[in-house]
Amino acid sequence: MSSVKSLSAEFIGTFWLVFGGCGSALFAATFPETGIGFYGVAFAFGLTVLTMAFAIGHISGCHLNPAISLGLAVGGRFPYRMVLPYVVVQVLGALFAAALLYTVFMGQPSAEIGSFAANGYGEHSPGGYSMTAAIVMEVAMTAVFLFVIMGATDKRAPAGFAPIAIGLCLTLIHLVSIPVTNTSVNPARSTSQAIFASASWPLEQLWLFWAAPLIGGLIGALIYRFILVEGEGN
Repeated sequence: MSSVKSLSAEFIGTFWLVFGGCGSALFAATFPETGIGFYGVAFAFGLTVLTMAFAIGHISGCHLNPAISLGLAVGGRFPYRMVLPYVVVQVLGALFAAALLYTVFMGQPSAEIGSFAANGYGEHSPGGYSMTAAIVMEVAMTAVFLFVIMGATDKRAPAGFAPIAIGLCLTLIHLVSIPVTNTSVNPARSTSQAIFASASWPLEQLWLFWAAPLIGGLIGALIYRFILVEGEGN
């Protein structure tokens, strides 16, 4: 598959992740009487990955996340030379989605952008969790996410079920970590929302939501390579 097609697929996939996931948080989570709550938001993020994994997994691998691209490279599943191009188009796809969400959101006369579904810690954590708690959560959740992705896409795994496992894993990650950080595990997702937020703190805290997921992705890849090295039999 050509790099142009792969990069285009990553742009579209990351757009869908942010538009569907963050859109559910902005528009549907708190809708009077019929709001989906954070359970619905968690499910929405999982659905974006599940649907796109089936749609573009065979084209680009459906990373949709700089931490996943880097982790897969460290895990021997992805060429290092493609990491930066993937990261660039993932961020651009996320920004395009956030721009459209911003346009729709501002279509409501009483709209106030505020944090715009951004990630945060300390006083900006949904549950008031500290920076240390946020780091631990984001590193751990991203490490597990990368581990599941590598395991589900291993040639020894049941064929055709990887998107389901990966989508459900992201749903569970959100169920656990929304109260702590509003769930990032994805620097592209975090960057897109922070840029369009009217408050200044999302950009000030954005460093954590790049550093922690990238570290988590590296850890997940290294653990998988150590425990379940491809090609080894038991």
